[in-house]
Amino acid sequence: MIPSEDAAVRKRDIEDRLRQEQETLSFIRESLEKSDQLTKNMVSILSSFESRLMQLENSIIPVHKQTENLQRLQDNVDKTLSCLDHVISYYHVAKDTEKIIKEGPAGRLEEYLSCMAKIQKAVEYFQDNNPDSPELNRVKFLFEKGKESLESEFRNLLTRNSKPVPSVVILDLIAGDDDIETTDEMTLEHLPENILQDLICISGWLVEYGRNLDFMNVYYQIRSNQLDRSIRGLKEHFRKNSSSSGILYSPAMQNKRKDTPSKKAIKRPVFIPGHDHELRVKHLSEPLSDKHGPPAGKEDIMDSEIDSYIHCISAFVKLVQSEYQLLTDIIPEHHQKRTFDSLIQEALDSLMVEGENIVSTARRAIMRHDYSAVLTIFPILKHLKLMKQEFDQVLQGTAASTKNKLPVLITSMETTGAKALEEFADSIKNDPDKEYNMPKDGTVHELTSNAILFLQQLLDFQETASAMLASQVLGDTYHIPLDPREIGTSSSSYNSEFNRRLLSNYICKILGNLQLNLHSKAKVYEDAALGAVFLLNNFNYILKSLEKSELIQLVAVSQKHPDKAYRSHIEEQLQTYQRSWLKVTTPLTEGNLPAFQPGTKLKDKERQAIKDRFKAFNDGLEELCKIQKSWAIPDKEQRDTIRRAQKDNVTVAYRVFWQRYSNVPFTKNVEKYMKYKVEQVEEMIEKLFDTSA
Repeated sequence: MIPSEDAAVRKRDIEDRLRQEQETLSFIRESLEKSDQLTKNMVSILSSFESRLMQLENSIIPVHKQTENLQRLQDNVDKTLSCLDHVISYYHVAKDTEKIIKEGPAGRLEEYLSCMAKIQKAVEYFQDNNPDSPELNRVKFLFEKGKESLESEFRNLLTRNSKPVPSVVILDLIAGDDDIETTDEMTLEHLPENILQDLICISGWLVEYGRNLDFMNVYYQIRSNQLDRSIRGLKEHFRKNSSSSGILYSPAMQNKRKDTPSKKAIKRPVFIPGHDHELRVKHLSEPLSDKHGPPAGKEDIMDSEIDSYIHCISAFVKLVQSEYQLLTDIIPEHHQKRTFDSLIQEALDSLMVEGENIVSTARRAIMRHDYSAVLTIFPILKHLKLMKQEFDQVLQGTAASTKNKLPVLITSMETTGAKALEEFADSIKNDPDKEYNMPKDGTVHELTSNAILFLQQLLDFQETASAMLASQVLGDTYHIPLDPREIGTSSSSYNSEFNRRLLSNYICKILGNLQLNLHSKAKVYEDAALGAVFLLNNFNYILKSLEKSELIQLVAVSQKHPDKAYRSHIEEQLQTYQRSWLKVTTPLTEGNLPAFQPGTKLKDKERQAIKDRFKAFNDGLEELCKIQKSWAIPDKEQRDTIRRAQKDNVTVAYRVFWQRYSNVPFTKNVEKYMKYKVEQVEEMIEKLFDTSA
């Protein structure tokens, strides 16, 4: 019974679901029918809309095309009218700009250049479109006239505003290099800023539009003239001030290198060391073989000229550097080097000619045996070498002939200087032994003082002198053993130690030649004692001069213990001099003096012998004191030493002789033979070498 009930229940469930599905299916069918109807309605609406759009398009497109054509026609009309206005404007350019062009660009450069631009465009238009038009000739004429006016304005602006740089400004500019505290670089304003800008504008227009480079020639000619005038003004400044205020500051003398003095060596009369009054000897700048000195003021003039030239060299470098900076603003880059080369030629040639004149003057002086003239070259040559690097930098890019001018001058000076140094050494050796040229009092010879002063002034230019001597060394003149490491391709490759040895050897050669010549000169004196005093004075002067300067250290590089050698020479001459007193001391000390006993009567022969001894002593003492009183030993220390030695030598022997015979009755006229007491003899010796006694 239970199974049949379950089946009935399942059947009812199935029938219920079936009924529901049928209802759902019926709903779907109704919905599909409604959708189909809606779709048909929409298609109908869209078809109607499409038809209306096509009708509208067919109506609008013809109207649009007609409007577009009308707009194009309007644009063409406007363009045509604009072109006509533009073309017509070219026919009015000449009339509109003629007045301004004729009046020139002064004071209104911008407006003038604007007019020139209009004229140029008109020229281009007529050349392209109507080359036979009379208007072309008219605007061409205006263009050429305008270009000429711009060139003229360029010249006028540059001429009116280019002024020589004042000398005091140049000196400040030069001094600025040596001022350690100066931090801001000094610059020169050659032209006012507004003028500079006008020149730059004109220059640019002439190059780009004027197709004319003639203004560059105008530029270098005007600026070259101002550069030359600036340097000549500096020379004139020195000429006017040197006589009244002395020699001015020299940049070459301010270099702090080892061989450079703090100021220029001053040529002056020589004072012998240790002398208690001035002893005038011939000035170094005088020819060693001349009898007369130079005219008054000649040395100061020469010093001023040298100092002026050194300043002008420094000024040239500074001014040229400044000129190049100005030129780069105004002249187009690819024309700058050529224009700059032309600009500096006049001033550079003037300096080189002046330098060659100095060399020629030195050569002529050397031919007259005035070897001290080489000293005029030393400071200049030294300064040129110091400035050479700056010269090379500022002349970079110029022609080879321009760059070579300074090296040629340096070579000329070195060659002349080397010849002078070598001939000076020979002149010291060969200076003639003329009796009238010998000091009558046996003092220091002018040859000695001049040679020593010359060597002392060489100390101020050790590197320069060594460079001059280098060529002589390579010629094996000085026979210095060379270390291969010290030899290069040029004199500049020598190391400092070799340069020092080179100069030392030259100084030793001078001193050796001087010593030989002095020995020869001493033979001129008939009195050997005076010859000994002469040599003693000269050797002592040389020694003291060496010791008071760096010369002694330089000599010691090639010759060990030069001071001992000179002291040995001095001692040798001192002994020669002392032998002149043997005529005084021999009668007092030689043997066979009469022997006697107190109270014993002397024989006539014995009395005469004593008289002869006293007479010989008196005569010899008087003669030597009279003669030697006029001799000179300028060195007080040396003079006192000789007097003291003579007093010890003479008075000791005389005191013994006096004491032995003072109580012996060898004569009735005692005062005739015993003329001098020991104290009087000492006083007489104390007055030796004293012309005022």
